Amino acid sequence: MRSKTILFYFLLPFIFCTTGAQSMLRFLADDGLEVVADKYFVSDTLPWIIMFHQAGSSRGEFREISPKLIMLGYNGLAVDLRFGREINFVGNQTALTAQTDDYPRNMKDALIDMQAAVDWVTGRSDRPVVLFGSSFSASLAMILAIANPAAGAVIAFSPGEFFGQPDSVQKAVSNLEVPVFLASTIRERPYVEKLSSGIADEYKSLFTPAETSGTHGAKTLWESEESSREYWLGLLMFFRHLSELQKKK
Repeated sequence: MRSKTILFYFLLPFIFCTTGAQSMLRFLADDGLEVVADKYFVSDTLPWIIMFHQAGSSRGEFREISPKLIMLGYNGLAVDLRFGREINFVGNQTALTAQTDDYPRNMKDALIDMQAAVDWVTGRSDRPVVLFGSSFSASLAMILAIANPAAGAVIAFSPGEFFGQPDSVQKAVSNLEVPVFLASTIRERPYVEKLSSGIADEYKSLFTPAETSGTHGAKTLWESEESSREYWLGLLMFFRHLSELQKKK
């Protein structure tokens, strides 16, 4: 079994090759703010993954991750949220506009941008959408999935109680009834277990690396991170689970 795992790790960089056309996209949130996103389009027949960054970041958090995800049979949308700055030399244009034009721009205000991204996708596809959140947006992605029938699954890297009220996320997501992949570092694991305690076991997949301590948020998937291959393996197993669920429908 261990040899198969090692072989998988060796083949991983070759399995993930870039495909699909990347382009910049702009759409409006309900309060009028222009939201900027990178679109990774492959085919009208494929479902979508919508990716949201962590605090202080931008859509650039997914520049390395997105091409790998769309190789799994998805179109991708990496969104600049109004709560952020810059990462990987990619400035957050939504946040800049929000600051310049004096829009509300706290963490929870980003939920409006996330909903706008879902609306953009569902206006073009009737396939279930995967919501991928990182840190604070992981918590918001789970909350958003409850209110959106189009949400077919959630990927939540390092979710937490970031919004000033104890257990507010835990209470909000207790009725979540779509498959959710909850990734955490070793240190974060107890908090993520508590936060997701109200979600039925049949829906949740908890992942913590066994060989590394892990890195906070989605950037743990970057090749430069020691933990990346462990997390990718866990994530691929989750996508395999989603595929099996789709076949049963």
